[in-house]
Amino acid sequence: MKLGYFLKPNELFSELAKKGNADTESESNYIIEDLQAVMNHIEQSTQNTESEDDFNALFEDLDLTSTKIGRTVGARNEVIVKILNHLDKINFKLEDIEADVLGDAYEYLIAKFAAGAGKSAGEFYTPQQVSKILAKIVTTGKKKLKSVYDPTCGSDSLLLRVAREVEDVSEFYGQELNRTTYNLARMNMILHDVHYRKFDIQQEDTLENPQHLEKRFEAVVANPPFSAHWKSDANPLNSTDERFSQYGRLAPKTKADYAFVQHMIHQLADNGTMATVLPHGVLFRGASEGVIRKYLINELNYLDAVIGLPANIFYGTSIPTCILVFKKCREVDDNIVFIDASGDVHFRKNGNQNELRDEDVEMIVNTYRKRETIDKYSYVATLEEIAENDYNLNIPRYVDTFEEEEEIILENVSTRLIAIDDDLEDVNSEIIGFCDELGIVPPFKVEEDGE
Repeated sequence: MKLGYFLKPNELFSELAKKGNADTESESNYIIEDLQAVMNHIEQSTQNTESEDDFNALFEDLDLTSTKIGRTVGARNEVIVKILNHLDKINFKLEDIEADVLGDAYEYLIAKFAAGAGKSAGEFYTPQQVSKILAKIVTTGKKKLKSVYDPTCGSDSLLLRVAREVEDVSEFYGQELNRTTYNLARMNMILHDVHYRKFDIQQEDTLENPQHLEKRFEAVVANPPFSAHWKSDANPLNSTDERFSQYGRLAPKTKADYAFVQHMIHQLADNGTMATVLPHGVLFRGASEGVIRKYLINELNYLDAVIGLPANIFYGTSIPTCILVFKKCREVDDNIVFIDASGDVHFRKNGNQNELRDEDVEMIVNTYRKRETIDKYSYVATLEEIAENDYNLNIPRYVDTFEEEEEIILENVSTRLIAIDDDLEDVNSEIIGFCDELGIVPPFKVEEDGE
């Protein structure tokens, strides 16, 4: 099967929409059971084929009997028919290889859902502008990628964003813990016309049960859950796990940020680039995280860049975040680029959220690629400077964004105060005149002549 599944002619979308528009006086327009049967058949048609794993239980979270759709069967059917009618009117331009209307519409809906999903939004969606930064960084200097991997892939938006930056990606790999989000990820791949043979998305805990541990990837991107809890030293196998053992310490059980970093570095190919979003705390927190951070820089020399992002650009959290870039074979291995893109001039406000504009994204990416020092924006720090700072990566230590206050000349202030006092006397005189005309007492004490 070319697509990995098949449908009967009467199960096509157009046929279901036609039945939903039927004249209710002569024939039934009830399509809920038909729609459920079609989804079941899509999954069944893949059984005992190589695409079975990619379609198995794909629609298990879609409940057409939910009262959230409508209180009665008729009401639910009416809503579903309306949706199908609207979709049936859209020209998906399937013949236009440059357009991906269906896939882009899916991405758009996920983004809108994430905007209203509160704290859970981070589980499945990374804002597109942040995704674009990560994708452009890991594809720098490359037109094709052998493989790309996201260990906390959510809805796959990051993986698909990487594909937009190059001519071809041979293989997509991802892992996601949440079952519903895992199903979203597989749907997203299918709707973006990624062939089932080219993607391998698994549902498991990445740190406790990694599914692609034997593989190495040319590009690694991720937006792991910020400061998540993990079993850490409660699992004795972690201290001997080849992903973590060389660092001498495990990431704390209440902050798995560096555990994800260590996992991704283990999976990174020698010619690969890794870019991940993390909370600012990873830059300066001490104890075991400080030990791991020093090892990454001093012993491995894998850290290539530190990029500070504005606060409040992720759905569900307002904390400031950063992007860390790692390479095992760095072209310039005696310095690290620091970029501070958190200033007010480097983003725009959109309601309660802050957003990066295209020009903000381009400035970040270009500064990284050129490894430039720009006043109050970026700094190329030597490894010696970082060692002098005891491997603390807090961005203000390297990028000086201090703005000097305007010098205050007291003589000018005094002259201005005298002028204001004169103006106030004139205004008070006018108020007294108005009050005399109205026959009322002025709203302030009037000094008598000679006092």
